[in-house]
Amino acid sequence: MSSAAFEVRPYPEMWAELDMDVGRFDKARQMLGEVYRKMFLSQKNRPANMAYFDNMVAEIFGGRIKEMLAVKKKGKPVVGTFCVYIPEEIVVAAGGVCVGLCGGSQGSVPDAEKVLPRNICPMVKSAYGFKAGRICPYFQSVDFVYGETTCDAKKKTWELLDRLVPTYVMEIPQMKKKRDRTLWLEEVQEFKAKVEEVCKTTISSEDLAGAIRVINDKRRALQRLTRLRAASPAPISGKDALLIEQIAFYDEPVRFAEKVNTLCDELEQRVAAGIGATPADAPRVMVSGTPMALPNWKVHNLVESARAVVVNEESCIGTRYFKDLIAEDKKTMDDQLAVLTDRYMQIDCSCFTPNDERIDQILKEYRESKAQGILHYSLQFCHTYNIEEIKVREACEKEGIPYLSIESDYSPEDVGQLQTRIEAFLEQIRG
Repeated sequence: MSSAAFEVRPYPEMWAELDMDVGRFDKARQMLGEVYRKMFLSQKNRPANMAYFDNMVAEIFGGRIKEMLAVKKKGKPVVGTFCVYIPEEIVVAAGGVCVGLCGGSQGSVPDAEKVLPRNICPMVKSAYGFKAGRICPYFQSVDFVYGETTCDAKKKTWELLDRLVPTYVMEIPQMKKKRDRTLWLEEVQEFKAKVEEVCKTTISSEDLAGAIRVINDKRRALQRLTRLRAASPAPISGKDALLIEQIAFYDEPVRFAEKVNTLCDELEQRVAAGIGATPADAPRVMVSGTPMALPNWKVHNLVESARAVVVNEESCIGTRYFKDLIAEDKKTMDDQLAVLTDRYMQIDCSCFTPNDERIDQILKEYRESKAQGILHYSLQFCHTYNIEEIKVREACEKEGIPYLSIESDYSPEDVGQLQTRIEAFLEQIRG
């Protein structure tokens, strides 16, 4: 798709039916299109099969919403999510849709700050502001949203969000002892009952087995993409890979996996031919830390504008979402829910204590991605990741890994300062 022809397409009549603030949202739509053209479509030597993902952005507020509403009209659940702990297999087993609602935009933060404190996570504020301001068609389309207790700001915000949209909260254990696993299994069982209540059906073991395969296939496709990024030169930019990971939370999963695998076929050809999105000597950076919800592309854009390439994301929008699969050989519902629970207990979110496996995972992914430095990214007021950063830094110092830690929000005010620090970090890698 040419840069000149690209736009995030408008659907004002549908938005009005969803009770959105159409005039205000349309301005945000236009701004997103302008940013996308400058940041993504200006890249040189992009893989041809990125065209599908460009079109997903073009239709993100229209075509995909229509698909979700069609599912909803059939009596199937449309569930908004904020966390990778959502057992999305259960929703898919019921014929429903899971869609990510995390906010990555500064534009909705002022709406949230009319109600919420200023000094909490910008992702929480952005998400709440989208609903409070009626400026997100996804929020306006869901039957209910799934909240979780991974941080204090979230779990208290869900109480207020429930006034605006039905909000179902699952308790996430904070440790990984036997009793915590029992708690999580019970939460998964209750979530299944909630989904069945909403869609007025009973999920069979065959339904769940099929859904496990579908979501595993999505994860396998993303794992394949991650492995290909380890090539030198990297066959795809970090920005494009991040975009794909973000779209994973919006797109229909079977189609998404097919399109990612088609892209990976092309990337394998590029690797064999030595074709890269950046030169082979471009510094290779791994980004670790908090998730980057769409359209939060700030860090990747700064790194790659400085002639480097991001080759991995150790975050909930990245490998933490797809690194682990669920066993597909279980036949009974009890066994399926047990292995599903075991898989989700492997997620190494910083809400857990202790969380040493995350440090080990970071070092493992650093080596596998052939990165040359680690950039740890934390959102402001994300206390668990900001404190756990100390252990990440100590591990990098011990291993002699070039390291930079940054803390930011969604505003552009710190771009100049971050650019200076990132450029100095890249000079350290270049030596």
